[in-house]
Amino acid sequence: MRMHGIGRAYGPTGGYSANTKKAGSDSYAKSAAKQTDRMAGGANKVYQVYLQTDDMLYSGGNGTGLSFYIKYAEESTEEDPVVVAKGVDEYGEEFEQTIHINRISPRSATLVEMRALEAHLNVDKNGGLSSLPLVEGLEQMGLNDRGDFLRMFEKTIGDMTLLRQKEAAAYYQYSMQTYWDWWDRQK
Repeated sequence: MRMHGIGRAYGPTGGYSANTKKAGSDSYAKSAAKQTDRMAGGANKVYQVYLQTDDMLYSGGNGTGLSFYIKYAEESTEEDPVVVAKGVDEYGEEFEQTIHINRISPRSATLVEMRALEAHLNVDKNGGLSSLPLVEGLEQMGLNDRGDFLRMFEKTIGDMTLLRQKEAAAYYQYSMQTYWDWWDRQK
């Protein structure tokens, strides 16, 4: 019988074998394994990692398997900055997106769009990996999932204030203000 973990928070699920055999249980075990694989987002995911080169603005991903890098497009100008994001989505399918920076709305953006905006604006990451908010679910966003990042910042600032993490709250306030100011100039 094969059993699969169903948690996705800390990496890929894995299959574990148990030496129990019952007559007729093999098809049940396979069916159960397929079901838990679907519930967990697929077992045995392959994660693609893109090593950052000098011409990349960003290289990274999240816990879903979404992995990508971002570069300026050839047609990019100061008035209309354009980037190209290439990578694999949470299902392991390759993708390529052209993103016009000035059309991004932090009120309804994908993770790829926000990473492009973060890189283009060169937002201070405070010695960390990201200037984006720390909210539950962000690490599970897929390629086409959209979120209100300004609201996520407000939640993170509130959480940090509640935890009396004044420096963290101030940093996320600074980050939110950077994105807010940029968005106001686009209107």
